Amino acid sequence: MDFTAHSTSQIVPGQRSAHWIRVISETYFPLHLTFRDPAAFSGQLERRQMGDVSLSRLVTEALQYERRPTHISHTREEEYLVTVPRLSPVEFRQLGREVRCDPGGFILERGDEPYRFAYGAPNELSVLKISKKALAEKIRDPDRLCARIIDARTGLASLFTNMMGQLHSLPLTEGRAASVLGRQMVVVLAIALDETAGEDEQVKTAVRAGHLRRAEQVIRRNLSSSALSPDLIAEACGISKRYLHELFSDTNQTVSQFIREERLIAARDTIASSPSLAMAEIAYRFGFSDQAQFSRLFKAMFGKTPTDWRRETRP
Repeated sequence: MDFTAHSTSQIVPGQRSAHWIRVISETYFPLHLTFRDPAAFSGQLERRQMGDVSLSRLVTEALQYERRPTHISHTREEEYLVTVPRLSPVEFRQLGREVRCDPGGFILERGDEPYRFAYGAPNELSVLKISKKALAEKIRDPDRLCARIIDARTGLASLFTNMMGQLHSLPLTEGRAASVLGRQMVVVLAIALDETAGEDEQVKTAVRAGHLRRAEQVIRRNLSSSALSPDLIAEACGISKRYLHELFSDTNQTVSQFIREERLIAARDTIASSPSLAMAEIAYRFGFSDQAQFSRLFKAMFGKTPTDWRRETRP
């Protein structure tokens, strides 16, 4: 497992602010930092790479971070930060929304849009960095949940923040476990965000979004079933097949495309988590009777063949 740690304790006071700006940029992405007292500033940061996500623990004095348009002009990949304040409130502004998040909640931040993030007292933050592509595989349109307070005092949101806290102490020798736990953390995050989205939609939109979520859940529960089809999905959701196709047209995707992509995602995760399982068995399990077609579709979606993916994820 890739692990890095930083501290200002061994940095001379006059160089602390410049040092910390570099640390933050390397860990997350370029940000403008405003220090209350640059020379007296103290901070500690630990980062663990857990497969496709990174988890960090950040302990600092009062600080303000700004993501400015100049920072974004050369951005190639869209990324999110999921931030959990542990000791004191944080204030966050993005997309015209300004919110205050107390300990017991968390915020989803878009890295490809300007924002301001600040706390006026010493704080400890748990921060998950994840690509938009990885999160969008698990939840539709994550952008709609940015700059909103997610209540993490109960339910799956609470489970997610507790997982983040516990994984800060994961032994460094657990490299393969870290990758698996990273994927599981994303799944829990996506479900928690999905539940939150369902609570706040307007009535008509909520009904439509609810039907779409149920259809997606039916698909994910039946990825290994040869009977999976629009007819089966519509019947399981109690809606017409025509309405089902209308729901997916809202996402600029057909039902069949969604099924195929979800099967490829499930196959990819199975390849990584079950190194002894034959590739042909994995392909067949998720509805691909033609292994050549499976390999071709897999490479088109992920940029590498199933065999290459297995080689890269093997411990």
